[in-house]
Amino acid sequence: MKLLEGKIALVTGGAGGIGKATALLLAREGAKVVVNTGSNIKGGEEVVRLIKEAGCEAIFVQGDVSKAKEVEALINKAVNTYGRLDYAVNNAGIIPDVMPTAETTEESWDRTINVDLKGVWLCMKYEILQMLKQGGGSIVNVSSILGLVGTQAGVCAYVASKHGVIGLTKAAALEYAKAGIRVNTVCPGSTETPGFDKTLELSPQVRDITISITPIGRIAESEEVAEAIVWLCSGRASYVTGHAMVVDGGMIAQ
Repeated sequence: MKLLEGKIALVTGGAGGIGKATALLLAREGAKVVVNTGSNIKGGEEVVRLIKEAGCEAIFVQGDVSKAKEVEALINKAVNTYGRLDYAVNNAGIIPDVMPTAETTEESWDRTINVDLKGVWLCMKYEILQMLKQGGGSIVNVSSILGLVGTQAGVCAYVASKHGVIGLTKAAALEYAKAGIRVNTVCPGSTETPGFDKTLELSPQVRDITISITPIGRIAESEEVAEAIVWLCSGRASYVTGHAMVVDGGMIAQ
């Protein structure tokens, strides 16, 4: 029997990178997967196609995680289709404009916080309401090592949002532990994703610099982060809640 046989899972930001790898792994482990994306509809539909080609079950639901009505509709679609929601992976996020704190525009700040922090909270809100009805569930939020440390990279809103995700995770984990709902977060380091590729377009030297300061000596594959996420979702992590799991090749252990 597969690890997640018969379970229902949601992945936001599921079109590429960590979200795509997580959706594919959840499906391989037996879960029926609801794949969500915002604007990248083709990417989300492609992930669903790959899951179905592998003989597994999935649906695609487009929706903006920064808008309450769209998040509510997303959760309702998942439940109306599959009857419940066992696991939720809140991965949707954006890479902000790069500029120092004092030069960051209000528009850039709001856009980043709305998706990367408010979006996680809205997803948790409606996921938890459903999980309370059914008697439990497991939520994994995707933060970053920049939720634990700062950076000189000029992404203050991103750093603030990812710190906030960890705080939200801990607060919700304590609020709902006795209701059978576990809430955890993963904090990836540099990972081979479309977002990392975008960074390399701006600063090609980032790859070599990152590798040089990572003890393991390479960039993570999205699948490696997905393994941590799926473990936290599963019953194998049944005594783990409120935890921020770092997956960074040892970078912030230094």
